[in-house]
Amino acid sequence: MTESIGAAVGTEVKANTGNGTLKQVLGFRSLVAVAIGLVVSQGVMVMILQGIGLGGLGFLIPLTIAFLLAIAYAFSFSELALMLPKAGSLSTYTEVAIGHFPAMVATFAGYVVVAMFALSAELLLVDLILSELFPGYFSPMVVAIGILVLFTALNIIGVDIFARLQSLLAFTMITILVLLGCVAVTGSGSNPTLDIQLFENWNPAGSEVLSLIAIAIWGFVGAEFVCPMVEETRNPSRNIPRSMITGICIIMGVYLLYCLGALLYVPTEQLASDSLPHKTFVFAVFGENGRVFLAAVAITATCSTVNTSMAAIPRMLYGMAKNGQALPVFKQINRQFQTPWVAIVFIALITGLPLVLLANDAESVTLLLISASLAWLLAYIIAHVDVIVLRRRLPDLHRPFKTPFYPLPQILGILGMGYACFHTSPSPELTQKVYLMSGAVLGLVCIAAALWVRLVMKKRLFQPEPIESVFS
Repeated sequence: MTESIGAAVGTEVKANTGNGTLKQVLGFRSLVAVAIGLVVSQGVMVMILQGIGLGGLGFLIPLTIAFLLAIAYAFSFSELALMLPKAGSLSTYTEVAIGHFPAMVATFAGYVVVAMFALSAELLLVDLILSELFPGYFSPMVVAIGILVLFTALNIIGVDIFARLQSLLAFTMITILVLLGCVAVTGSGSNPTLDIQLFENWNPAGSEVLSLIAIAIWGFVGAEFVCPMVEETRNPSRNIPRSMITGICIIMGVYLLYCLGALLYVPTEQLASDSLPHKTFVFAVFGENGRVFLAAVAITATCSTVNTSMAAIPRMLYGMAKNGQALPVFKQINRQFQTPWVAIVFIALITGLPLVLLANDAESVTLLLISASLAWLLAYIIAHVDVIVLRRRLPDLHRPFKTPFYPLPQILGILGMGYACFHTSPSPELTQKVYLMSGAVLGLVCIAAALWVRLVMKKRLFQPEPIESVFS
């Protein structure tokens, strides 16, 4: 039975797209743009430079570890997404593996709540950087809210528009960052490089270097956002794994140029303490001519991140609603554009909430980003657990993609993400705030999920769904 279900995966995806639900329009390049566009954000640019400032060249050690952990989660999500090709993504995989309660907690805490934290931080950051670059030109929050409204509307209009925009934004952003890195590494900037020895005082085995793994991992989270787009993907068995792995490899190359260039132009102490180190880096390389350059980086990175999130996370809610894990209203599809418009509007509203409640300053941005990373790491741990459980429970199920060297990537992924959870805050003064905010939100999500599963769905919390239910 499981073999016949698995063999029908391709037919199932095509059938969905022919009945007025979701359209298959995304190819390999569009998916790579999704993977890159969510990962490389302004928040990431800030945290990666702070990491290289704290660890010097030794930061390349945790960066490499984070890269390998990202490849591991790409393996797990590829196996799960192609075995169970549904827009619900992690919620679908988890309900079949370990039940509806962890499925809801993983998706709401790891993605919907992350949208509140990470997307809000990204919008606060672009508003902050533009107000510093062009003082007096923009009223507070006008740019942030304008970007949110624009990409909400564009994602409602259609996935075709999203794909074209995302490819353009991702290509532009990566081109700008590669140009910045190349100019800095070759010493071709307007200003001279620092007179430093890169390997001076480098202790790659030092505990302070290993404690930066959490910051490094934040530089790679989000490539799996291609998975909720599986029902709208052409040839998913080929394009889903290739796009994630290709995107992660491109990101690693960009980070290497970016970090090495920053070390050559900005003192490590300044990178570590600066709330906007990417601004300092650009001005150190290009001088005052870097103003427009930095504005282009900030706008393309933020727009790319918001565009990807407004496409992927609503698809998760749409899939959860179809599984009975969320309000039925999230199943509504716009008849003209065939997009989950209610879910898109909902994500836009919860993203805008912190923009209203929090001050637009660097501390708020950092707090939101670190809180988001903690919730995201929990989702990755659950994804690895899903793979292990389903390998044991359903060994004969057709898997178009199988994790190489199973179960080593899953075991190392769980250990690595767990380590990062305990070292998620770069400073003691933020630790209490981070755990308080993340714990409060996670607690509320757990209570709501438990009540929903028991009272609305009338199921046991950890009762796995039969595989047949996914394709019914």
